[in-house]
Amino acid sequence: MSDQTSDPQHATDATPGPATGSRPLPDVLEAIRDVEGWLTEAQAARLWRAARDVAPGGRIVEIGSFRGRSTIVLALAAPEAEIVAIDPHAGNDRGPQEIHGYEDAADEDFEVFHRNLAAAGVDERVRHIRRFSAEALGEVDGAVDVLYVDGAHRFGPARDDLVRWGRRVVPGGRLLVHDSFSSIGVTLALLTSLAVGADFEYVGRDGSLVEYRARRLTPVERARNLGRHLAQMPWFLRNVLVKVAIVTRFRPLARLLRHDGSSWPY
Repeated sequence: MSDQTSDPQHATDATPGPATGSRPLPDVLEAIRDVEGWLTEAQAARLWRAARDVAPGGRIVEIGSFRGRSTIVLALAAPEAEIVAIDPHAGNDRGPQEIHGYEDAADEDFEVFHRNLAAAGVDERVRHIRRFSAEALGEVDGAVDVLYVDGAHRFGPARDDLVRWGRRVVPGGRLLVHDSFSSIGVTLALLTSLAVGADFEYVGRDGSLVEYRARRLTPVERARNLGRHLAQMPWFLRNVLVKVAIVTRFRPLARLLRHDGSSWPY
C-alpha cells in the first residue's frame, strides 16, 4: 500500500522517459516472485519507476542486495544502465534481528544471489562488489543516477551510506532508502542528514521505502521538507510498537495496531 504518493509537479522534472527495452512491471514482479527478500510489490514498483528513467549509459548503485530481489528489479528496469550491487555477503546485517552471527550463511547468500540473478537473465549485467559499502566507495568512479540504500540499519553505517554515497547522486537523480520510518537506526540517520539537509527533496514513500530527488532546496523548501519527515513520526512510532509486540509476543498490542502476523513492518 502506498502511504504517501509523490508530488506530481516534481516527479516528472528532468526525467527522460522509460529506457529502451525496460521490462514491463508485471514481468518484473513475476521475475522476483520467488526471490527471498523484504521488498514489497508496491516498493518494487517505485524502484522500477526510478530505474527505468535512467538514460542509457547511466549508473545505478544498490547498497545491500541480500539474495537479489531488488537487484533484479533494477536490472530489468534499466537494461542500458550500469548496475552496481554492493553487498559483502558476510553473514551480518542480513535481515530483522540478524545483525551478527550468521557467518555460516554468508557463502550461501552469495551463491543464491548470483543464482537468482542468472535465472532472471541479468547476472552478467550486474557488477557485484563483495565489500562493505564504506570500502566500496573507491571502486565506483563518478556520479550515480539512482542510489538505492538497504544496507546496515544501525545508525552509524546507515548515516554514512546516506551522506558519503549521497554525494555521488547527480542533480535530478534519485535516492531511495528502505526501512525508513521502520528501523530506528535508519530513521535517525534520515532525520540527522536528509531531513535537515538542503540537497534532497522528500518525494514520497511506499511503506518503508522512501524516495528522494537530488536538488538544491531553498530555506522555505528545507522547512517544508523537514515537515514532511516529521509527518511520518506517528507511522514510525506505530512500527516500533509493532516490533515490540512481535519480539514480546504480545498479540493484543499487535492487533490494536492492526498488524496481522509476525512479519516485520515494511
